[in-house]
Amino acid sequence: MPNTPLIRLEGVTLHRGGRRVLDGVSLDIAERRVGLIGTNGSGKSSLVRLLNGLLAADEGRVTVHGLDAKEQSGELPRTVGFIFQNPDHQIIFPTVTEEIAFSLEQAGMPRREAAKQAVPALARFERAHWAERPVHALSEGEKQFLCIIAVLVMEPAVLVLDEPFSSLDLPTRRRLETLVAGLPQQVILVAHELDAFTAYERVIWLHEGRVRGDGAPAEVIAAYRAFAEALA
Repeated sequence: MPNTPLIRLEGVTLHRGGRRVLDGVSLDIAERRVGLIGTNGSGKSSLVRLLNGLLAADEGRVTVHGLDAKEQSGELPRTVGFIFQNPDHQIIFPTVTEEIAFSLEQAGMPRREAAKQAVPALARFERAHWAERPVHALSEGEKQFLCIIAVLVMEPAVLVLDEPFSSLDLPTRRRLETLVAGLPQQVILVAHELDAFTAYERVIWLHEGRVRGDGAPAEVIAAYRAFAEALA
C-alpha cells in the first residue's frame, strides 16, 4: 500500500441547495476497491462528485492522486473517470463509434486518429460489433457498458461509479460487476445493492453528511443493516 493515501479529504464541508450535505468529512482512501453506502440524502453522490471536480468543497481540502481538486480541477476528468446512474445523462453522440472517438479525443488523441482507433478500442472489450450501432438501439445494460468503455479508453487512475446498476436486471448487473472487478484502476462504488461489496477491501457508511462507519465490508454492512431495520 502506498505510503500516502491516493485520495484524501480533510475537513470537507459542502452545501447544496441551502443544506449542508457533507459536514467536516476526513478520509484517507488508498485501497483499490472501496464501497460507499448510506440512505438517500446521506451525501454519497456529493462526496464522489468532489473527486472529479463536478462539485467543489466549501471548506476543507480534497486531493486525488496528487491533484488538488479545487486548484487543479481541470486535470481531474483525465484522472477520475465517472459513471453516472443513468447512461442517457452521459452519452453525447448518436453512434457508438462517435462516442468512443470523442473519449479518445478528450484523452489527447488527434481527431482523425481517434476516429481510426475507436473500433480497435471497442475490440479490446470484445464489442467491435457495436461500432456502427446507434446508441438508441442499445439496451440499458449495453448503454452502461458503453459508458464504462468510453471512460476506460481515457485510462483514468480512478473509476467512480455512482449507482450504476440500479436500473439493470441481475444478469446484466453481474456481467458489469465482473468487468469492474477485473480492472486495474482504483474503484469507488456507490450502490444500494450491498452484496456488490463482498470482495471489496473497505466500505464507508455516510449518514447525514458524516462518516458513521468505516472498515471491513462485513462489519460495516452488518451495522448498516441493523440501523436500517431499526428505522423500518
